[in-house]
Amino acid sequence: MSANRSHDLPACVRHPDRPTGLRCVRCDRPACPDCLREASVGYQCVDCVNEGARTVRAPRTVGGARTATRGSRSLVVVPALIAVNVAAFVLTAAQAGSVTQNDRSSVFLDGALVPAFVAAGEWWRLITSGFLHFGNYGGFGPVHLLFNMFALWVIGRDLEVALGRLRFIGVYLLSLLGGSTAVMLFGDPGGGVAGASGAVYGLFGGIAVVVFRSKLNPAPVLTLIAINIVLSFTLPGISLLGHVGGLLAGALASAAMVYAPPARRTQVQLGTCVVLLVAMVVAVTVRSISMDCAAIGLQIYCGGVG
Repeated sequence: MSANRSHDLPACVRHPDRPTGLRCVRCDRPACPDCLREASVGYQCVDCVNEGARTVRAPRTVGGARTATRGSRSLVVVPALIAVNVAAFVLTAAQAGSVTQNDRSSVFLDGALVPAFVAAGEWWRLITSGFLHFGNYGGFGPVHLLFNMFALWVIGRDLEVALGRLRFIGVYLLSLLGGSTAVMLFGDPGGGVAGASGAVYGLFGGIAVVVFRSKLNPAPVLTLIAINIVLSFTLPGISLLGHVGGLLAGALASAAMVYAPPARRTQVQLGTCVVLLVAMVVAVTVRSISMDCAAIGLQIYCGGVG
């Protein structure tokens, strides 16, 4: 009896050898259980599910990144940045033979931000300084590295998801360069500066902009920023200029990311980042030309004057 009934049933459109009494609620074609997927109402065949995925616009975050689904997106940039910073610290400590005196290593000496050296043509210091950390920070061990990496992990996770990987990298690097630019313009020409604080403060500014754009409660983020600014003023050995420069650059870059009109999102985001980059490069160039290295007392070649 049951065998006769099974022969009367239509065959699955994808598996002709399987009689089935089930149908897709969308196309009404016969489909076996293996070819059906649960939908908001009833079950749809895999062909209709795939077609729907192609025609339905994927939801996006305020920054234009695809909204992550469970297991579909994992953090990549933040862990990579932490790994690079930790590797640089280990390298400098190994070269110097000391964790607390790692600033004696050749990598540190050649990579830290010294405005007069940048004016002499060593422009890489504007970026490399953001990946170096002093081992002796306030008389303690590698607290400098630990604090910055903890802040990068806490703030960076949410911002990478909100902006997407490429946009997050753009904000991070512009924030780093913003901190270096502020030190170049207003800092001691002969002083040495290093650390990821400028970039991290840029992420502080970025997450604040995202919170405002998303119309969330900004009090926790603003309180965090205020506390860190106060610490920048009160704790010795901290580059306030680097922090403020990074904060402003990160906030401006992030504002371009989240307030860009959807119809021209990529053009506005990319254009704003290019404008910020060019403005900082021009500022550093002008400062380098005007810097009087002879007055600084450094034995370097600067601005064409020995």
